[in-house]
Amino acid sequence: QVHLVESGGGSVQPGGSLTLSCTTSRGTLRTYALGWFRYLQEFVSFINWSGGQTYYGKSVQGRFTISRDNAKNTVYLQMNNLKLEDGGLYYCAADTGSGSYYYGEYDYWGQGIQVTVSS
Repeated sequence: QVHLVESGGGSVQPGGSLTLSCTTSRGTLRTYALGWFRYLQEFVSFINWSGGQTYYGKSVQGRFTISRDNAKNTVYLQMNNLKLEDGGLYYCAADTGSGSYYYGEYDYWGQGIQVTVSS
């Protein structure tokens, strides 16, 4: 089992950038596909266990980048050119399978972290 912990949220103006991180306080993330969701159900991005495959929601494609460092047991979400509509509560999730756009496929969830985009 893993216990996911997100960090890196905060407030930013439109056009700004933030990087979210997610790690585990127990176990290892190396064998999990890892995803990011907004408000639990809205797919943002996921990455497979090796980092060789990445997927993005249409609204963030080209602006967000997901990556992982298995040596550090951490997944990142680099968010650039943030828009007002990107604000919300972002959740990190771990899937024992190959990853999915569907939130219901994920087995473990973090507590969520707030991203606020405002002028």
